[in-house]
Amino acid sequence: MAVVVLGIAAAGVLLPFTSGAAVRTEGIRRTLGARLAGDLMEKIVNTPFDQIVAAYDGYSESEGQVKDAAGTVFTDSNYAGFSRDASCGYVNVPQESGAGALNFIRATVLVYYDGREIATVNRLVSK
Repeated sequence: MAVVVLGIAAAGVLLPFTSGAAVRTEGIRRTLGARLAGDLMEKIVNTPFDQIVAAYDGYSESEGQVKDAAGTVFTDSNYAGFSRDASCGYVNVPQESGAGALNFIRATVLVYYDGREIATVNRLVSK
């Protein structure tokens, strides 16, 4: 009888630890996702203005094919489930007259883990 009661008590004590581990894992994934989104956005921003849309509108890295800054695919198993997409397009801002050349690009980077969106970064890039 004592063993049964002890087993039930142990299960109650261990339950918070298992859910805590799941929360920790999700936090690590979101941190990596935010870092991957920021890294790609930094790459977009450092591209010459007139080449951004051509180079990054519709840009996509499939799951397990995410690249580092040097263009090498991450081989670390922590990055295996990640994928990234980027879109870029010219936009008018309210302060512009709407005539002439467009001076702003809206860049969006989305990061996914196992097909589920975990990070988004939007940025307005100017000449």
